Amino acid sequence: MLHSAILKDKLIGATHMPVEVMQYVFKQRWLQIWVPQQYCGLGLSFKEGLKVLKNLAQADGSLGWMVTLCAGANYFSRNLKPETAFELFQKSTACFGGSGMIGGTAERKDNEYLVNGIWRFATGAPYLSHFTLNAAVLENGQRVLDEEGNELIRSFIIPKHQVKIIADWKAMGMRATGTYSFEIHDIAVPEEYSFIYNEFFTDSPLDKIPFRIFADLTLFTNYLGMAFHFGEEALKLRPNLDLTVFFRTIKEREEKVYGFAEEIEKILYNTTEIGIEKQQEIHQFGEISVKELSCKIIELYTQLGIRASHTDNSVYQVFCDYFTATQHANFRSVY
Repeated sequence: MLHSAILKDKLIGATHMPVEVMQYVFKQRWLQIWVPQQYCGLGLSFKEGLKVLKNLAQADGSLGWMVTLCAGANYFSRNLKPETAFELFQKSTACFGGSGMIGGTAERKDNEYLVNGIWRFATGAPYLSHFTLNAAVLENGQRVLDEEGNELIRSFIIPKHQVKIIADWKAMGMRATGTYSFEIHDIAVPEEYSFIYNEFFTDSPLDKIPFRIFADLTLFTNYLGMAFHFGEEALKLRPNLDLTVFFRTIKEREEKVYGFAEEIEKILYNTTEIGIEKQQEIHQFGEISVKELSCKIIELYTQLGIRASHTDNSVYQVFCDYFTATQHANFRSVY
């Protein structure tokens, strides 16, 4: 792995991902940690992949977040027909990313769909090879319903050159992630470049992991990495701070995450699903832990002095990255 100190130096104050960093990301195939080996991906176990994400987030929040969300989108390789997936992922620069929202429509015509709409926000937009999106299916201008009477939704993969990127990211942090909205106008997408999220063409325990658990643990490892990085930068400003308990807490939470990952894979080797109780346990663990980490980081920040508020200071960047990332709806409590 590229030494973390080098990554940090390249990304301090960055408003985009430097070319040399992206080249190294592609070389290491970090964006393909969840892509099966038969499609030229790394095919890591759940635990191994989470370790990669945590280490990258500890090096830099934007880097960890971008890799996490793009690697998460590349997970859709499992939903594609094998010949399509192999064609796309044999290239080390294959990088999916997009939006989970339903932002447009897909008019079905013969063996293709005419896609239109605007989606917000796609992390890594400038670095993607393909955009992923969800759209409501139409036929003859009318919404198509599924067997249960719900609006039929399909997911689509569209090459970058057919997408208009809208540079509208104004958040205080995660500035190098390239998180932008995108627009598509009258683009014909072949049937083989569309998929349904819970239909798989591979056979692996990872295929069976509920999306809620996958999202909870991949995002939470980012928060752990950024929290650890914050502690490191805090000590540079206030070397006499005793952060023993802070770092120990992060390490304990990290080990708990890896324990969950091993448990999930073990269960799925022997059965086809994870019970709702386990899903709730993991989500509650993440929700409570994020709340505790956030309170501690705020407490520490108030002890660091005026230099910690300088926009060119590393601790300020990590603080902004952490509290931008934790605004993700996944763990955010709404009252």
